[in-house]
Order: sequence, then C-alpha cells, then structure tokens
Amino acid sequence: MKDEAAEAAAAADRFGRPGPEPIDIAYFDWTDRRRDRAVPAKIYFPRGGPGPLPLIVFSHGTGGSRAGYAFLGEHWASHGYASLHVQHLGSDQAVWQRQPEPMKRMKAAAMNPENAANRPADVSFAIDEAERLQAGDSPLAGRLDLARIGLAGHSFGAHTAMAVAGQLLLGPEGQELSLGDSRVKAAIAMSPQAPRRIELADRLYSPIKIPCFHMTGTHDESPLGLTSVAHRRVAFDHIRGGDQYLLIFAEGDHMVFADRRGRSHAERDALLHRLIQAASTAFWDAYLKNDAEAKAWLAGPGFLGVLGEQGTLEKKLY
Repeated sequence: MKDEAAEAAAAADRFGRPGPEPIDIAYFDWTDRRRDRAVPAKIYFPRGGPGPLPLIVFSHGTGGSRAGYAFLGEHWASHGYASLHVQHLGSDQAVWQRQPEPMKRMKAAAMNPENAANRPADVSFAIDEAERLQAGDSPLAGRLDLARIGLAGHSFGAHTAMAVAGQLLLGPEGQELSLGDSRVKAAIAMSPQAPRRIELADRLYSPIKIPCFHMTGTHDESPLGLTSVAHRRVAFDHIRGGDQYLLIFAEGDHMVFADRRGRSHAERDALLHRLIQAASTAFWDAYLKNDAEAKAWLAGPGFLGVLGEQGTLEKKLY
C-alpha cells in the first residue's frame, strides 16, 4: 500500500508541478472577415523543448477575457502544450465593466442566442488561425500538432466546449443546430451547463463521441442563476461515447475554476487549483499524447488517492 501511495503521489507531482520549460506568450487581434467579427486571443507556449505541441483552445466564462485562467494556460504550456485563450466579444469583460447593473447585463449576455452561436464559431476560427500560424512566419511555425487538439472552457465556456464537441443546440424556434468541429479530439468542461430542455438531453448529446472531463463542485451555483448544482452533471450522465469523467469538488463553488484574487478562501482555492492542474494535465496527456500511464493514473486509484476527501471522481470508460 505504501508503494502504491508513493507512486500516486509521484504521478500527482509529475502532473501537478510546473513543467520544465519556460513559457512564452503571444497576443493576437484577429478578425474573422466572414462574420466581420474581432477575435482577440492569447497563446501560452513553451519556449523550447520537444515538439510538436498539441493545441488546447480555452473559452472563458461570461464576463471574462483572454487574460483570465492564466493558472491553466501557463501550467499546460509548461507541460508541452500550446494553450490558446480566445476572447468572445458580446460576452466578455466589456459587458460589465463600467456599466450599471453589471450582473443583469451579464445574464442577458449569457442568454443571448447570438453569443451562444458566435462562441463556437470563434473557436473554429481560432483553430483556422492556428493552422496559419503553423504554416506561416511565427514563433509557432512548424511547432504545432494540429491532429491533436483539445478544447476547455468554464461556465459559458463549458457550454461552448460542449457545442464544439458536438452537442446540438436549440435555436429560438426549437430547431436543432450543430456547431461541432471534428478537429477537436478531447474536451474539458468546468461548471458545465445543462440544455434548457433537459428532457432532450439524450438526443442533444448523442453526437459527442470524444473523451470529456466534466468538473464541478457541490456549491457550484451559477452567479447568474442559470444552472443549478444538480444540473452540472447532465452532460456526463447523457453522453454515451468517448471516455467520460466527472470530478465534483466538496464545497467547490462556481469561481474555484477561475483565477480570481481576493476571495476569502484563497488557501482552499490554491489547493483545488493544484488538483485541477494535475487532473487536467493527466487527461490531456492521456487523450492528446496517448500516454497510457497518464490514463491509468487518472482512471485508476492514483488520482483518487491524491484527491482524498477533497471530492469524488466518477467515470464511464468505453
């Protein structure tokens, strides 16, 4: 038992500690001319080290920006990934900054069907731009492995991730919309949202066939009142293809997945951040790098031993 515990701790240290490579950052202010839409982005990537680099695209929550979730972008990049953080106009920080009734404005942005459609299109456009970076004259030219693309997001970004993974969306008239992108091979949804018609969940999630890691907490109530704690697990329960994981942090709230400063329980946040970093990195290694040891640690007793009483992990392995 001591040997198993030591192995689990060593694996957690491998995935949870920063990787060996120093990180570079590049900013982009792209324009999708087809939609006449600006798509700002920020990419974290290792300065050197072995390649090519699998690509992770990150989608922020309502009111966020490309500057957020740096604790994830920096960590993943240090482990040999390019982490591309997209900013979604219409549901970004401009919605609430220096505005009266900011929460009301953010709720309206989160419920706007145009934003729900534009966000997956932003992700697909960002992947197009990554293909141009790979082929052009940039620090990432020739360094990206675009056959191995992951997508992660928090809150509205988790909804975006599921849509790009294949979830059917319901239009204003109840019509089914498909905004999936087959270039994405694995997804992480932090604080996932349920569809507005949960009785259709089996049908809406049926196109998803890629591995997904769903993360939430027992106190993960939406600040905007849009998704209950109980509904955070709907996607996990109804997806029937690809390995699925559900991590539920004990007493974890909605903002534990963000890098907000000044919260009263900062020490607890730091602990959960380390667990999020370790679990997500093991997931990417397992499904984007085909690392059998990473998958065995995540799906077996290794991660559970590190998680301890901080939460629970459910899985459906196909």
